[in-house]
Amino acid sequence: MTRTVPQYRRGFVFDAEAQQSAMDLMQRLVTLFQAGSTDLASAQMREPVSNYLDLQLWQREMAEIFYKLPVPVGLSAELPRAGDYKAVNVAGRSILLARGRDGGLNAMMNVCRHRSMQLVPDGCGSARRFTCLYHAWSYGIDGRLLGVQAEDTFGAVDRDEFSLLRLECGERAGLMFVGLTPGVAFDIDEWLGHLLPELETLGLADTVPFSTRYLEGPNWKVTADGYLESYHFASLHPNSVAQTDMSNLAAFDAYGPHMRNTFALKPLAIAAELPRDQWDPMECVGVTYWIFRAWRLPEDGATTSLCRSCCRVRNGARRSLSRRSWFGTRPRMRPNEPWHRPVRISSTTRFATRTMRHSNRCSARCRRWPANARSSDATNQRSSTSIGPSRD
Repeated sequence: MTRTVPQYRRGFVFDAEAQQSAMDLMQRLVTLFQAGSTDLASAQMREPVSNYLDLQLWQREMAEIFYKLPVPVGLSAELPRAGDYKAVNVAGRSILLARGRDGGLNAMMNVCRHRSMQLVPDGCGSARRFTCLYHAWSYGIDGRLLGVQAEDTFGAVDRDEFSLLRLECGERAGLMFVGLTPGVAFDIDEWLGHLLPELETLGLADTVPFSTRYLEGPNWKVTADGYLESYHFASLHPNSVAQTDMSNLAAFDAYGPHMRNTFALKPLAIAAELPRDQWDPMECVGVTYWIFRAWRLPEDGATTSLCRSCCRVRNGARRSLSRRSWFGTRPRMRPNEPWHRPVRISSTTRFATRTMRHSNRCSARCRRWPANARSSDATNQRSSTSIGPSRD
């Protein structure tokens, strides 16, 4: 199948308030560029290597950070309709997210209450109920226990007591947040604080998932550290990032435990010689938002196209598994318009858009991704089922 060639163009139009904010941010970068500097801390920091290798410290991090604080686990756009679900492993815990019939988000431990078998394989799909493959206990999309196989011989089972363990969850700015420990509540507005208005400008609710890849890596903090600075661009990425971004030139802003990194793009060098009223932040500024503990939302010229998350931990303190997910923007579609209709979506290249044409094999019942946009990762292969999870 022939792919549509991307057409590069502006992906975002600032309103007056956002334009002023972007201009002020660009002014900071221009000032740093002209001074031959970058945003600096008050002093050089040294981090002991043991902090990346110590098993006891890693266990404390899991208990006090990953299992107590709200964790972003995906975009709301991944679950657009009632019955849509996503099963994913986050920091060693298997969780199940499902869109309720009332449009709300349900989050549960992805573990059958009978013999603790994983209820749904990792991935996305659509279902009216979830059925365990071991003994066929079934649960509703809200986690309530619906059926027990041969209950007349097994014995009566209390539906409330043996429903799936629910997790605190919430949605803000097109992002889904979950607490990984049952019974631990959180206030998502308080947690995001002043970062929330910034996230709301990204338009994440109007995106569509494109693809997901997993990358093995070292300790989760090493993985996060690599994306916190532009010091390495010229030496490590001479043929990619360094072609579009300036090396070792950035501005940093803290929002409580969260952060905004603003990197300078190559056209900034030309803009620095022009009057301010001729500046174009779209061409000169690249913004990345960090949601503590390791969630990264880069803006490609004010068009958000990529999310990254250190979402799994392997082999104790020394290894992690990072998930990289791409999402593209699209015009608003009618509420009941099927997913296989042609849509426009931004690629990960700045300002690129491409039209995805639906496959002739698509049907109204099975909402599959277009063949030329389908990811090899099971997370993005959606299927419909009436009595249990997808077994593809």
